[in-house]
Amino acid sequence: MAVPVLIGMVSCGQTISGSDEGSADMVKVADKNEMKNDAHGTIMLTKADFLAKVMNYEENPQEWRYLGDKPCLIDFYADWCAPCRITSPILEELAKEYSGKINIYKIDTQKEQELAMVFGIQSIPAFLYCPMEGKPTMSSGIAGSPEETRQMFRDQIDNLLLQ
Repeated sequence: MAVPVLIGMVSCGQTISGSDEGSADMVKVADKNEMKNDAHGTIMLTKADFLAKVMNYEENPQEWRYLGDKPCLIDFYADWCAPCRITSPILEELAKEYSGKINIYKIDTQKEQELAMVFGIQSIPAFLYCPMEGKPTMSSGIAGSPEETRQMFRDQIDNLLLQ
């Protein structure tokens, strides 16, 4: 007998200026050192970095022109978001696993509110997959467990960025 499987997606439903202070007790908080700019880890982006490395929407507001030298995954997150804190170490691990093949960037929506607005980020975590050719794909939320979330990212990276 086949048993249906339900995979739940979790995200912070609050707006990017919200707070989720109560969830710190429920989730291991990602170490700030995990978010440093590391040649083999995730890379923090500011608006200026985004305009130079991903897309200059000020010069080309009507057309997507990817500027990167390899495909990328961009994590729109906030420190107060519990699912974002779950995602952070997974993305660090995947940045090392896919080193040289893709870049994994992080954008703090609290500090870079204009970038969040440009991409219509309503809930976080949100992820922008930017292939070398074609249009980017946006997704949001994480799966029910860290293992399922890790596999979700691997599938998306393989299907959207490395096919």
